[in-house]
Amino acid sequence: MRIFRDRKDAGQRLAEALDSYAGPDTVVVGLPRGGVPVAAEVARRLRAPLDVFVVRKLGVPFQPELAMGAIASGGVLVRNEEVLRLLPDAEASLARVREREQVLLAEREALYRGRRPALDVTGKRVIVVDDGVATGATMKAAVMALRGAGAAGVVVAVPVGAPGTCRELEDMADALVCLQAPRMFSAVGQWYEDFGQTTDEEVEAILRSDGA
Repeated sequence: MRIFRDRKDAGQRLAEALDSYAGPDTVVVGLPRGGVPVAAEVARRLRAPLDVFVVRKLGVPFQPELAMGAIASGGVLVRNEEVLRLLPDAEASLARVREREQVLLAEREALYRGRRPALDVTGKRVIVVDDGVATGATMKAAVMALRGAGAAGVVVAVPVGAPGTCRELEDMADALVCLQAPRMFSAVGQWYEDFGQTTDEEVEAILRSDGA
């Protein structure tokens, strides 16, 4: 199994596997924070626009890990109707959680993007990148949200992921590019020599220099 030196190395290796997706209708988005430096390497190689895609899961109040929906960059709301049908007072619960999470999402976007507008993904093929997936909850929400935003196709791209999660994402997305899905997976960080935390300042700097 391959060990990546750091997120830059992982992004460069991932980018090589994505050459066939280069084209004028392709955009690249990174999930903050660790996915953004990986996505930057992909965007550079494909000569594609780069943006951050902030996602907030809307968890059921008494079971936060269970998503009744998600909100994301661009004012996107995705509803999980299967879960909502099972909840008493579902619309009120959704509204309360959405209001709280919208504040947090807006704070993140303002910090990362400043006054730069979000990329319009309508009709685009979107490559959504993270530094790896374990449970994949954020990536799953991102796929749903990008579809809700009108993306023509969603490609999930990660250097490493848990095998079961990768199978689930392959079913959700139009395509999955995962360089390795080791059976002995326990955490994303075990596949990196340097997995230091990506800071908000680093995300902001990358988007300022490489962002669309």
